[in-house]
Amino acid sequence: MPIAYLTLELRIEAAHSLKDKRQVLRSVKDRLRNSFNISVAEIDVTELWQRATIGVVAISDSRDYLQGLMQNVEREAAKSANNAGAEVVDSFLDYLES
Repeated sequence: MPIAYLTLELRIEAAHSLKDKRQVLRSVKDRLRNSFNISVAEIDVTELWQRATIGVVAISDSRDYLQGLMQNVEREAAKSANNAGAEVVDSFLDYLES
């Protein structure tokens, strides 16, 4: 059974404090959780206010379904990040087979 793991690197230019960063991240993570049946968390926690890494995980019996899902998640994350004053600067998709 395949597991898809998407890593999103964000740059948050408008963040001038850790509180600003957390507000943007909460907005992006909540939007993704509410739109898709996925797990979302901040990974590689850093005290840098303008940088963040988000991990997205989903499991299904179809790798094709997961690929389409993660493409949609990535598109929505870019839109949501832009609306919140951030930018997705890099993404990486990987699969684990169990």
